[in-house]
Amino acid sequence: MNLDLKGKIIVVTGGAKGIGAGITKALVAEGAIPVVVGRDANDNDAIIKEVGAGFGITAELTHPEACENAVKATIEKFGRIDGLVNNAGVNDGVGLEKGNYESFIASLHKNLVHYYLMAHHALPELIKSKGSIVNIGSKVAETGQGNTSAYAASNGGRNALTREWAVELLKYGIRVNALIVAECYTPLYEKWIKTLPNPEEKLRSITDKIPLGKRMTTAQEIADMVIFLLSERSSHTTGQLIHVDGGYTHLDRSL
Repeated sequence: MNLDLKGKIIVVTGGAKGIGAGITKALVAEGAIPVVVGRDANDNDAIIKEVGAGFGITAELTHPEACENAVKATIEKFGRIDGLVNNAGVNDGVGLEKGNYESFIASLHKNLVHYYLMAHHALPELIKSKGSIVNIGSKVAETGQGNTSAYAASNGGRNALTREWAVELLKYGIRVNALIVAECYTPLYEKWIKTLPNPEEKLRSITDKIPLGKRMTTAQEIADMVIFLLSERSSHTTGQLIHVDGGYTHLDRSL
């Protein structure tokens, strides 16, 4: 399907690894030009070399000025922004018992504050292009997980901002949606699984609870939905929290 994204400038935070890398690859496959924003220049360069297109911007997004500079660098390079994918973040385990004020606030900066700042600074260009915003979120906001208060709060905030921005930006024709991830086997997920006493057994117990296919969602499956939401093929879809999770979050676990 031609999604009419050829030549579109799409900013992807955390676009060098995991789900972000999947999104970057899918954008290039559709002829779009991804702007990969992340803290590691080597990772940014590696994914751009792999896909053969795009532009990398090194930025520590927990620093507010870095968000603004990343948007400015994109505009200086391309003269416009046609879409924004807020993706960067980490489930960092800042819980109610094990966390403190400093770690909680730091986690909000890792996982939520830069979503706002990237959208805020990109907005003038998105108004011109009538571009779309896609926020990547997690089921943790809806289900809880345990020992990750800050990440859960951040994802609740991502969901709320998605709906709020969809309302605020109606007058500009800018669509804002969120893609909610449940169980996707990324390098970070693999790293976490390997810290557990019986990683293979734990992984099997998780996949057994995923209704559709008893398997994890792939990064490409998430990326394909993101691409659709960025495109005009989803021209009457806004303010939605779309779960690409094989039914994991909402279907009866007895399945």
